[in-house]
Amino acid sequence: MFRIALQMLIGDKAKYIGLLSGITFTAFLVTFALAYFAGFMTSGFALISENNSVDVWVMDPAVNSTEMTINMPSSALSQVRGVKGVANAVPLSLNDVVARFPNGRFQTFQMIGVDDISLSGAPFLKAGITPKILYKPDSVIVDAGGTTDKLQTPIHEEDKWSFDGVHLDAPTRKLHFGDELLIHDKRVVIAGVSNTIPRFPPHPLIYTTYSNTKRLLPSENKLLTFIMVSAQTGVSADQLAIRIEQQTHLRARTSADFKEDTVRWFLINSEDVGDMGAMLILAMTVGFGVTGVMLYMFTYENLKQYAVLKAMGASNAMLLKMVFIQAGTSAFLGAGMGVGLCAIIGEIVSTIAFPFRLMWFTPLFGILGVLIVSLTAAMISTRPVLKLEPGIVFSGR
Repeated sequence: MFRIALQMLIGDKAKYIGLLSGITFTAFLVTFALAYFAGFMTSGFALISENNSVDVWVMDPAVNSTEMTINMPSSALSQVRGVKGVANAVPLSLNDVVARFPNGRFQTFQMIGVDDISLSGAPFLKAGITPKILYKPDSVIVDAGGTTDKLQTPIHEEDKWSFDGVHLDAPTRKLHFGDELLIHDKRVVIAGVSNTIPRFPPHPLIYTTYSNTKRLLPSENKLLTFIMVSAQTGVSADQLAIRIEQQTHLRARTSADFKEDTVRWFLINSEDVGDMGAMLILAMTVGFGVTGVMLYMFTYENLKQYAVLKAMGASNAMLLKMVFIQAGTSAFLGAGMGVGLCAIIGEIVSTIAFPFRLMWFTPLFGILGVLIVSLTAAMISTRPVLKLEPGIVFSGR
């Protein structure tokens, strides 16, 4: 009977292809939406992931993510360093700045000020270049931060810092070593271009030393955003975080806890979560519509075959098993094609810094979505089979 059910399914090629297409589309959309969700969530805490050697992050008590921050007084650093169990504590500064390009164009950057001595928080560079290049006067490292075509400077010298006004339409190239920008009318020199984890939301980054941050932002009274703490040997990160909070009354979180805080913040505040939910609803609705209609039409148009089988002694239970075998086979093949298609497209969109990450749970939920749609469609399609009377079918009524 099972072989007959599969032969019936494959025999009607038009409906079989339509059924597979609907299931493939459902699996693709559900998996893609969840991979997009995982991508922007992990990009949301990129700052924490880049500094994976940090045991505890210390911040203002009101801060609960890397996205919404407020600075603390510099005295907080001394307080944290005085806590028992702290092996090392270094400052990290986050500030939004507007930089002017040589052709007159301007761009908002997130400026990250790293510790002058250890350079903790500075990005890795290629070609054997080390973050020590930040020790050169006025030096900065720039990063696209998930954006495209934001770090462009004029090709020709006559279009740079011209006396006849801005040259916004001048041909441009990517920033590289030796190029200059202005921040608050102060000159900075590009010492390197990094390629760190893309941010979400995407925004260009400027890395510099903490002391250079003070030079570029003299009007800011508070520059300290985070304190990155390393625990002494034998002291757990959880214990140290509790101890810091008790003694300083600042917020202290382990790296894992801070990532969870950031994810929670995005779930509550990001509009992209709603977009992902809408995409999932669309995927399930379209998938159910196409799969349900195609499977119902397939079952209805094969009532004569089911009537013959019933007249030969097949029970309702056997006929139901045949319908579910047809739906299950289509679900299995369609889910595989949908997840595979998602993986291929994911590789393509990843090259344009799209927040896409195919984590372990994304294909599982994609397959689960397909199973829900397919089983629901199969249950609806069984109605004409259960009411089937062979005599009425053969009489043409």
